Amino acid sequence: MEWLTHSQTGFQQAARYLLGMRLTIVAIQLVAIAVAETFVTLSHRGEAVILCLVYAVMATLGWLWLTRKPPASPGPISVSLALDLLLIGGWLYLTGGYTNPLTSLLLLPIAVAIILVPLRQSIALTLCGILVYTSLVLWPMPGLHDHAGRNLAQLHLVGMWVTFAVTAGILLLVVGNLARRLHRQQATLAEVRERRLRDEQIIALGLSAASVAHRLGTPFNTMSLLIEELKQSNDPVARQQDLEMLEQQLGLCAGHLKQLSAAAGQARAEQRQILTVSDWLNRLRESATLLWPASSVQWQLPWPDGRVTVDATLDQAVLNLLANALTASPSWVSVSARAAGQGLLEVVVEDRGGGFENARHSEPGSEIAVSPNGLGVGLFLSNATIQRLGGQLRAHASDEGTTMIIALPEVRDDN
Repeated sequence: MEWLTHSQTGFQQAARYLLGMRLTIVAIQLVAIAVAETFVTLSHRGEAVILCLVYAVMATLGWLWLTRKPPASPGPISVSLALDLLLIGGWLYLTGGYTNPLTSLLLLPIAVAIILVPLRQSIALTLCGILVYTSLVLWPMPGLHDHAGRNLAQLHLVGMWVTFAVTAGILLLVVGNLARRLHRQQATLAEVRERRLRDEQIIALGLSAASVAHRLGTPFNTMSLLIEELKQSNDPVARQQDLEMLEQQLGLCAGHLKQLSAAAGQARAEQRQILTVSDWLNRLRESATLLWPASSVQWQLPWPDGRVTVDATLDQAVLNLLANALTASPSWVSVSARAAGQGLLEVVVEDRGGGFENARHSEPGSEIAVSPNGLGVGLFLSNATIQRLGGQLRAHASDEGTTMIIALPEVRDDN
């Protein structure tokens, strides 16, 4: 959509301005005829008045058309503005041609066309206005019965002043209103950008929180068992060992919480990177090895050539999916990558477990899932992060396991 007004709603909003412009032109023409008759005698006064009335009827019909059944494309609007130029040109032809000081009225439909219709149609209407003016110069028609030189010169000067004042006023209303709308849109866009940045930070923090909640499940369960043993144990040595284990688990919890705090700081200064698929997956493999050193994750080679836009939130999203896969299938998880065509690269995470219930939908993560091991928002936030970077998360679940497919747009050299 080239302009905001290239829609039926936009044309409905423009109907009032077009009606006002056209009726103002008609009023100027009628007043000009009345004033001219006090100084000189017009040769085609009757025809000029009839043409004004026809123009007024056309303006009313155009307003009804735009408000009740606006067109779906700007083509009919351009045709109506071309008709404006022809009617104004016809009135000028009957009232002195290019010597009429109101020839500047031809600029008004052109100015409106620049706002309402696409560039090519605006250029065509501008050329149409120039052609109308040129026709008035090449084929003049005497508009007066007598030529009172002094009266005619004075009338011409007054007409020039009136034309300038009216044209300036109409342009102020139309262009000024457009400028105010642009300012409001810029303010709205700035607010949307701030809100989007804030949402990105919240998503990043939410992903980290979901990951930390998932990892805290094991130490919390361990500490619960140790507390039960401490309650029942009377052996000082066993109690000391349990206390040491509790201290170790508390240290793990403290480390996870520090990681969450660090993630919050990173979210405030988040930057995106463009990496090759190989570099990015190698980074993910190192993180996964640190998180799950004893896991059975198979990283399938080779990886395709190509580059993708990534950030820390995307890494966390993929690691969350990998954590879900390891929970469902601790003995085997596979990670592979492939070129999917149409400018997309896919990362595939497969497992042989039951998976999440909403993974059976074609678009997982559309709603928060219930998870006994965490907050149940990991898949939801992962999907939101992938979509934020222009990608898509798909899933296929069967009796053999669950396959999560992360499709990301490939970065081209010409981007």
